[in-house]
Amino acid sequence: MSEETSASGEQGRAVVDPGDQPLNPDEEITEIEKLLATEPDDFQARCRLGELYFSKGRLDDALVEVKKSIEMAEALRAEMNRSLAMYYSNLGTIYATKNMSDEAEAEFKHALEVFQYDVLALFNLGRVYADKKKYMEAKGYYERLVEITPDDPIAWYNLAGVYVELDNPQVSDYNTIDMAIQCYLRTLELDPKHLEASFKLMELALNHKKTDLAIKVMEDAVEQNADEPLAYYNLISVYDKCKMFEQAEQARQRLKERFAKRSKESSAS
Repeated sequence: MSEETSASGEQGRAVVDPGDQPLNPDEEITEIEKLLATEPDDFQARCRLGELYFSKGRLDDALVEVKKSIEMAEALRAEMNRSLAMYYSNLGTIYATKNMSDEAEAEFKHALEVFQYDVLALFNLGRVYADKKKYMEAKGYYERLVEITPDDPIAWYNLAGVYVELDNPQVSDYNTIDMAIQCYLRTLELDPKHLEASFKLMELALNHKKTDLAIKVMEDAVEQNADEPLAYYNLISVYDKCKMFEQAEQARQRLKERFAKRSKESSAS
């Protein structure tokens, strides 16, 4: 039997040898066993071997092969579902780009029906509902997203924004500001240079009288973004609001020195 010859999985079809002579069941079993020894992922061959074992009364062997066939089929189905969900999400992205929001939403939901862990669909549905100010729905999708992608700072940043909105008494009666703060902190843990997260967290901290947190966040932001003037300006503002005028003046001097040096370097080049 050549390597090109494989069991078809169709009931009753025999593997044939190079001379096109049909093999009896015992010979076919031997040939398929040889094939699977070198190509264990040949799905059709494994299915056929299970059938042959069963026909010969080798029930324990048949049981093993059928279970392996089922595992392989389930893996193939899962992979197909992931791929199909990706295509539905891509379709939704096209609709969203064309400002066809209802169609986009439907396709993203379709993607999740096929494969509930599709990251692109979860992200986009969270954004769709946030844009519609349906924050409870957005919260559900973003919470699922951070469970699946716990190391993605963008997912945490978006979830933080939803928690901020839900803390508004006009939106819901949830108290979610501490959760928002934790999400911004997680964002900065994963991406210390994320300035928008730093600014949002600073505002939250000041609004809720967490001045130590506001100061630390902006001091860290300056260290991580030493060439970004906005980081210095916000740090100076925090110092001023906390009546830390000496530190504010020192930050102003650091800013002047930093950008005076950059200006000289630019001129020299």
